[in-house]
Amino acid sequence: MTASVVRALAAVARDAAHLATPGGPCQACGARGARDGETLADRPDGTVVRHGSAVAKAHAPGTDPVAHRTRLAVAAHPALAGILLSPLPHPPDGPAQARPVSAWPYGAPVDPADPDAAPWEDAAVLLARLHHIEPTGLTGLPGPLPPMRGPVKAAAAMARLEAAAADHPAAPDVRRAWACLPAWARGEEPPPAHGPGRRGALCHGDLHLGQLVRHPTPDGPWLLIDVDDLGLGDPAWDLARPAAWFAAGLLPPEIWQRFLGAYTAADGPAVTCADDPWPQLDVPAKALTVQTAALALAKSAAQGRQPDEVEGAVLEACTRIGTQSPELEFETPS
Repeated sequence: MTASVVRALAAVARDAAHLATPGGPCQACGARGARDGETLADRPDGTVVRHGSAVAKAHAPGTDPVAHRTRLAVAAHPALAGILLSPLPHPPDGPAQARPVSAWPYGAPVDPADPDAAPWEDAAVLLARLHHIEPTGLTGLPGPLPPMRGPVKAAAAMARLEAAAADHPAAPDVRRAWACLPAWARGEEPPPAHGPGRRGALCHGDLHLGQLVRHPTPDGPWLLIDVDDLGLGDPAWDLARPAAWFAAGLLPPEIWQRFLGAYTAADGPAVTCADDPWPQLDVPAKALTVQTAALALAKSAAQGRQPDEVEGAVLEACTRIGTQSPELEFETPS
């Protein structure tokens, strides 16, 4: 990230904040200690800068412009009100060259220092509502709904592993687990006509607790954010990260049951049986396990350290996946 990108994004966020409250006071302008140009995130797939009540995001280089505009239009569609945070209008001459820019209301994120207050049930209900949206009813979009990018992101994580930590002693286990996945879960071919992965629900594509904010702040309802991976796909993918954490021993069983119970109580379509969700969740959960393990190795190698305890648990789960007998598939984690 360069200082010029931060300045440009701060200007977009400022313009968006002022457009959202025309004639009203902007508490971020000129106030002592105001959060003008505060960088909230800086990753290869997105840089986010805040100005008061608005944030501006520079999306990943190489983002497909038609798919990007379509995803923003979905977030702004009335059918998604109360599910997805809606984007803000901003002047069209963006500053980030090859990186599309969007503007959003600032929302209060999940507090990482208070894990007991994590909104697992709220996330589950939002997912169930998202998965029930009828894609054919989303009229007026600038392009066709793109595929959900979950499998593509998993493949990108494997590419990052090969670039950064191909010789790590744990890399072969991650590769073996990756090879156990069907081609559709590796992003190598379209989902099959029948069986897991075939359904065309509207999916978030990258669900985790960092994708929830309260808006209006500080205590408005929880909403899903970050539509970069949103699209049509198997809704089970949106449950896959908590399922993978549960299977790896990183998410307590009671929290997993709260999340899954809230999703099924809201009639979420991703699983057909709350008592045995693994026929639908097995492949996506394994794919998210491999993705997380690949990124863990790449990040630890870049930082010149060994994987930490949490990363080690995910790597151990990869070892189990790579050595699992076919007849053990869909077995509920113990």
